[in-house]
Amino acid sequence: MKSPLLLDTHIWLWWQFWQPELSARERDALDNLAAAGTPPALAAISLWEAQMLVEKGLLTLDIPLGYWLPTASAPETVTLLPMDVEVVLALDGLPKSFHGDPADRIIVATARAHGLALATRDSNIRRSRTVQLWKP
Repeated sequence: MKSPLLLDTHIWLWWQFWQPELSARERDALDNLAAAGTPPALAAISLWEAQMLVEKGLLTLDIPLGYWLPTASAPETVTLLPMDVEVVLALDGLPKSFHGDPADRIIVATARAHGLALATRDSNIRRSRTVQLWKP
């Protein structure tokens, strides 16, 4: 059985780092999905976003990225979804007025292409009504 949701990059990072921005209810729901063998999905572009945050000094790791990233994106933690033909076609279907950030566009298109709800706090994405939002 596949996961019912896709994590936006910040939700994935909050979950991985036990950040208080993620409610106990949200954290429990994500933990339960992973424990049940249906971990939440993650667009592959989120890996690049995490690397960029580390490079810019906006994300500090206690261990090298080369050790942290494979663990944080392991199959028992998240199901990685590539940018494939379906995602590119979903990108083409987004309104021209939608969010200019390429990574956010790819994340939303990934959710749409796979029929997944998106866990996000991004106000631009939430206001756009272009994707089903996750409700834990």
